Amino acid sequence: MTVTQGEALAALHRVFGYEAFRGEQEAVIEHVVAGGDAVVLMPTGGGKSLCYQIPALVRPGTGVVVSPLIALMQDQVDALRALGVRAGFMNSTQDFDERRVVEAEFLAGELDLLYLAPERLRLDSTLDLLSRGKISVFAIDEAHCVSQWGHDFRPDYLMLSLLGERWPDVPRMALTATATHATHREITERLNMPTARHFVASFDRPNIQYRIVPKADPKKQLLGFLREEHPGDAGIVYCLSRNSVEKTAEFLTRNGIEAVPYHAGLDAGTRAAHQARFLREDGLVVVATIAFGMGIDKPDVRFVAHLDLPKSVEGYYQETGRAGRDGLPSTAWMAYGLGDVIQQRKLIQSGEGDESFRRRANQHLDAMLALCETVQCRRGQLLAYFGQDPDPAGCGNCDTCLTPPETWDGTIAAQKVLSTVVRLQRERGQKFGAVQIVDILLGRRTAKVIQFDHDQLSVFGIGEELTEAEWRGVVRQLLAQGLLAVEGEYGTLVLTEASGAVLRREREVPLRKEPEKPAASRSGGSGPSGSGRGERKARAAAELPAELVPAFEALRAWRAEQAREQGVPAYVIFHDATLREIVTVWPASVAELGGISGVGEKKLATYGEGVVAVLGSLGGPSGGAADPAGDAGAAGRDDRPDPDVEPEPEPDWA
Repeated sequence: MTVTQGEALAALHRVFGYEAFRGEQEAVIEHVVAGGDAVVLMPTGGGKSLCYQIPALVRPGTGVVVSPLIALMQDQVDALRALGVRAGFMNSTQDFDERRVVEAEFLAGELDLLYLAPERLRLDSTLDLLSRGKISVFAIDEAHCVSQWGHDFRPDYLMLSLLGERWPDVPRMALTATATHATHREITERLNMPTARHFVASFDRPNIQYRIVPKADPKKQLLGFLREEHPGDAGIVYCLSRNSVEKTAEFLTRNGIEAVPYHAGLDAGTRAAHQARFLREDGLVVVATIAFGMGIDKPDVRFVAHLDLPKSVEGYYQETGRAGRDGLPSTAWMAYGLGDVIQQRKLIQSGEGDESFRRRANQHLDAMLALCETVQCRRGQLLAYFGQDPDPAGCGNCDTCLTPPETWDGTIAAQKVLSTVVRLQRERGQKFGAVQIVDILLGRRTAKVIQFDHDQLSVFGIGEELTEAEWRGVVRQLLAQGLLAVEGEYGTLVLTEASGAVLRREREVPLRKEPEKPAASRSGGSGPSGSGRGERKARAAAELPAELVPAFEALRAWRAEQAREQGVPAYVIFHDATLREIVTVWPASVAELGGISGVGEKKLATYGEGVVAVLGSLGGPSGGAADPAGDAGAAGRDDRPDPDVEPEPEPDWA
């Protein structure tokens, strides 16, 4: 079978409304259309989904997409149908009659794309169905789930190598947005794709500003961040525990921020309702555990915030990548402190798994701590982790580039902390957590210090040159550098093999200088502020000349009405970026509207007259045209599940 490059480009323009492919898309599509296997690593928002959608449209047969995104398959199919693509899905949410209809469409050759959950391929009935139809391509999405050392291993992915065995003439694609060299290699081996061509796009997301702040009062810090930088914006806030999710969502709501919780402990109906609201409403905040985010294709998520430390760089990268899929400026913000380090170490030591598993989990955490503690460009550290060369000059759009942190020689401070741990253990046979260590160094005669006669230790009061926050920073960084370790149920501090070199003055210990305590939020502490619809509209239209803002808002209102009538998210109609280009160009006819990036044939036929009517009712632009803001690109889909985590209650030292 021969499909020309022109046919692929024609499908791109006809269906999706784009004039050209981006980055590696063209090379991937050309290779797969010709019948080759491919392993594709492309960041969230990089256009990954187009790499299998276009081959499915131009090759004869149905493209079969294996995806774990059961909760979002309906939305995925609805979005494709809005483009005129014949799409369907089969999963456990359907009844018998619904599945029979999809099966009949597949066998009749009436589907361009069929989405399947991996567990359905365990069923002989599904394999028999596929063998009786014509398949154009197999796409294995979220392929990193095959990695047993990864952050969201799925056992059902291990048997997907059978696709190549049963259908050797059908090209296969393995796609993911997050993979180190080791995971990349494991994907290839476990899916048995030895001859596949590998395509690795840049992992850089330059529109995302990465920032990590010292944790003080995290909920209030989050509130200040939202009020001052993202009033009325849609975003995701990640917390480690279900309890934290509930409390944070309630705190934000009480303070005037529209927020809903999402975690595995909620019933399925509530989770589905909250997810649907997030996809369909403007400006809603979801507070969630890592159970949320898989498959979320909302383009205008302006921020992702973490109130607890992620377990790995891979998880952090995927979660932050859910911001700014439309390419517009967005923020990845995290509050991070000593308690996070101790808690994550405890979870690893007390969790299930053998020593090999714990060693790998600690390696993942070490890399995450290195990212948090770095004095170099954070974006550069992220790229280096995934095996890509960062810009040696820095990115200019992360906190360490914008405000370079100071460093200091913390060797003596480190020796004081380590000496205190040594004396407690050797002289008293005792182990304590960070709070007691800091109280001893500061010479505080607390009830616990007096109870255990710790004011009689030779190290009592030897650390009065630093503040409590600074000493907590020292302990945190010693843990991050492997010079201290966490032990036991209560997270007591113990020495490591590397500690001796510091105590013997054979090793220096450079430390980040702890920033001064941030000033109180300019927005105040508790009253509703900064979440009004007017401010939201102002932010959404911020990149447009003032004279075009009324038209942009009129189109957004029209789009919202269309979305409500059809029961789909607003971005399924048009992305904000497409609306910005429409008001900038101001097409006078449906034919002119067809030249706008992101307006394919189906959308032109469905919405063209409505858009032109809205513009016509406004009487034309009142000022000169500005440069187009650009389109959102062909967003790929890369999100993933992860087991919900319910940590132990924090002891008083955390």
